[in-house]
Amino acid sequence: MTMVPPVAGRLIAVSQRVDVIAGRNERRDSLDQRWTGFLDACGLLPVAMPNTASPALAAAWLEAVAPAGILLTGGNDLTAYGGDAPERDAVEALLIEHAVARRIPLIAVCRGLQMMMHHFGIGLERVTDHAGTDHPVALDGGGTDTVNSYHNWGFRSVPPGFTAWATAPDGVVEAVRHDTLPLLGMLWHPERNAPYRAVDLELVRRHFRGDR
Repeated sequence: MTMVPPVAGRLIAVSQRVDVIAGRNERRDSLDQRWTGFLDACGLLPVAMPNTASPALAAAWLEAVAPAGILLTGGNDLTAYGGDAPERDAVEALLIEHAVARRIPLIAVCRGLQMMMHHFGIGLERVTDHAGTDHPVALDGGGTDTVNSYHNWGFRSVPPGFTAWATAPDGVVEAVRHDTLPLLGMLWHPERNAPYRAVDLELVRRHFRGDR
């Protein structure tokens, strides 16, 4: 008989992209299936957060699910920069506020990191040579890494209380962490590497689960 590990401390609320299907007049929430595999490899269970939730329903959802962590995923430009998914912006802003208020670990990836920086008052700028390529980043502790890149928007400064811990050669900040809150973000996509990189698995596992 297969034993299913307990879910306590393993549920991660995951934001979703919005796909607009014009021919069917539909707005669909969607999530790259690779996130399920990546989080499973970290010993975590994803629970998709709907984008259509009203603030009251979103609060009830968070109370019922009681996630141990929050993941803001990629996809969709922010509405402030030409995107067409304001409902996603609103839900992710609520998730950020929930993480800060409850001190719940949050990881923001690509668009998710752009959203977190926007939420804390940092403007974005269009970047070139950052979509569909790998490139080096300088790490704040010394040394370098090479990461994938799929984004068209970036930023060069961070809000008060945040530290940039990875920077591209052109000065675009690639990863941040908060100095006192459990907030972490990167512009690269750890779920898109095949196989997954050990350094990304360890980073996500430690941030969400500590030594568990």
